[in-house]
Amino acid sequence: MEAQKGQDNGLGYSPEAYVRFRSSGIRLLVLFSVFYATFYCTRLNLANAGAKMMEELGLTSGEIGVLTACLFWGYAAGNLLGGRWTELLGVKLSVVISAAFSIALNVTFGFTGSFLLMAVLWAANGFVQALCWPAGCAMIANWWPSVHRGFAIGFASAFAGFGQALAAAMVAVSFMILPSLGWRSAFFLPALLPLVFLLIFILFTRESPEAIGLPGYREENPELRENEEEMDALVRTHGKWYPYLYLLRNVRFVVVQLIHIFIGIARYGLLTWIPLYFVERFGVDIMEGLFTSLALPVGMGIGSLILPTMTDRFRNRMRVVPLSAFISAAAVLGFLFLDPRTSAGLILTEILLFTAGFFIYAIAAVLNTVTSDLCGRVLAGTGNGIMGFCGYLGAGLQSLVYGLIIHVSGWNMVFVSITVLLVVSAVLAAAPGKRRAL
Repeated sequence: MEAQKGQDNGLGYSPEAYVRFRSSGIRLLVLFSVFYATFYCTRLNLANAGAKMMEELGLTSGEIGVLTACLFWGYAAGNLLGGRWTELLGVKLSVVISAAFSIALNVTFGFTGSFLLMAVLWAANGFVQALCWPAGCAMIANWWPSVHRGFAIGFASAFAGFGQALAAAMVAVSFMILPSLGWRSAFFLPALLPLVFLLIFILFTRESPEAIGLPGYREENPELRENEEEMDALVRTHGKWYPYLYLLRNVRFVVVQLIHIFIGIARYGLLTWIPLYFVERFGVDIMEGLFTSLALPVGMGIGSLILPTMTDRFRNRMRVVPLSAFISAAAVLGFLFLDPRTSAGLILTEILLFTAGFFIYAIAAVLNTVTSDLCGRVLAGTGNGIMGFCGYLGAGLQSLVYGLIIHVSGWNMVFVSITVLLVVSAVLAAAPGKRRAL
């Protein structure tokens, strides 16, 4: 039955070839997703160690904001340049380079005590980390046709969401296992996890059907197939760097990226500051603050698995974005009025954190899928690189601005502004106009 499906859905494979194609694609998706979840342990460890660094090094929330902003700005720059570069260099090799350098920079960060050097190292870490996700999206596009791409990108995004929870848990475990190292333990022990799964990824995956002797699949959707053929011809005619100009002339692509800037502010505004919010506003223990905030990334993981998969059934994937943005806006605003020190307040806080995470990150995964559909296999790395740039442009802005706002005027404006940006995102996604069926 599975082999016959290869012929029925128009992919262009014989039954035997389809079995190889399908099994290799599933293996690539699972192993990349698991590896990418562990990769967050070398990115969000600083945000989760922020309270302890303030306690031991005497840093302010503004200075922690500067350090996390360095990561986000570096990540944004790396995405903008690296998305296309991964396609030219080789997408699997780009993942390996990204992980190797990031692990080395994390270990180096743990040995330094200079704020300036920390900022430089963390910006460099953001830059090299940025190569990984666009390369992964390109590999997923190579193995997963549009009809199943929402599920595939949602699956990978779900593991990224779980990776954010894993990063918080690994920092907490590091503090317990290596208490004598203090904040530095958050940059040593967590770096071992992605190293192990990187080796597994290298050994057991291939970046495209061509790497196992199969031709690329034939896209079933005629509009997407025509789009890929057009982009392939343009790249061959106009040169390797023309795709940037081509994509930025596409109004639909630009609107998707603008929404992603706002989602980046919302997503990382919560991930970066929620643990510190519990510690500073309610006086809870650092460890308790870390574990209480886990509902947010867990919700992100589950939401990004469910919602993008649903969009595989829709002609226009973007139709799920407005309602999702409004629900997450309500959850963020409601969170502002709760006190987690009471039993009822704690339960409601966890529910709203889960709800906000569920819908905010699901929106990001849907936008990733729409971007991959718009760009096809030809430019999936470039398009998702631009998307990463936009998302982390927002992340960098929130880190810098919110760190200062918290230091000067307190917490309320953080949650109010995130609510407003989510409402704006809903309006943009629902705006009338000529839309392609993507």
